[in-house]
Amino acid sequence: MKLSGESLELWYALGRLYSKAESARRRAARLGFTATLLSGGAVLLSAPLFGVSWIGAFAPAVPLFLGLAAGFGMFGVERVSMRRREAALRDALGEKGLDARRPGRGGLSAYYDAQLILLRSEYEYLIGKGAKRSARLFEDSFGFTTEDPFETGPLNVLTDTEGMHGLRRRWERRISMRRERGVLPPEMGLREDRAYRVFPREMTVFAERAAREAYLAISHDLIRSRFGRNPEKNNGIPEEVKRRIRRDLDEYGELMGKRPA
Repeated sequence: MKLSGESLELWYALGRLYSKAESARRRAARLGFTATLLSGGAVLLSAPLFGVSWIGAFAPAVPLFLGLAAGFGMFGVERVSMRRREAALRDALGEKGLDARRPGRGGLSAYYDAQLILLRSEYEYLIGKGAKRSARLFEDSFGFTTEDPFETGPLNVLTDTEGMHGLRRRWERRISMRRERGVLPPEMGLREDRAYRVFPREMTVFAERAAREAYLAISHDLIRSRFGRNPEKNNGIPEEVKRRIRRDLDEYGELMGKRPA
């Protein structure tokens, strides 16, 4: 399904909202920690002047209480605001005939290649770890299967290549077949997005770099587990695979600002 620019922006706004919700947890934790330190310092500074009889045995608990109150208070306010915005975006997507709880239901046109490579790499990683229940979420939502001509550790496809376009068409066909049979993918929301970033993201320079770092990190780990720390010296690896290994490790090292170890 080809999406309009307005529909794409709604999807990306929902993705940004979920990203912001995750950062809100960290901001609330920092605020709570800061409030605990400041209130603890205030109690210590006031002791020589006023003593601690005004709060008695509760003196040690006051900083902790104030820190928790500040952190949870901020988190609660931001979560209420987030849920309101989420409901508004879901309604707007629904008006356009899109299912905001199933981002892959109508196809993958809202997803950039970089994000699809990351999602498919995460799926392969989960399969390797035996996390079948989590992997099923990717299969039912994005049309992935273990039979896909997709490899990571090292990667065999890059963004905006015919190989990637072919994989996208393959996944789209599988999604379409499920839709024609009336099979609905599972609902997803903040929890699933927090775990796997499953909602569409606009690929800004920063977002694309983050996606590349993430899928190359997965590839890096799988290369090491499959071929050892010195795959160049492994004579049992075909030269084409070695070439892809060198490419992945070199790019991973460049993105991370160091030589691949």
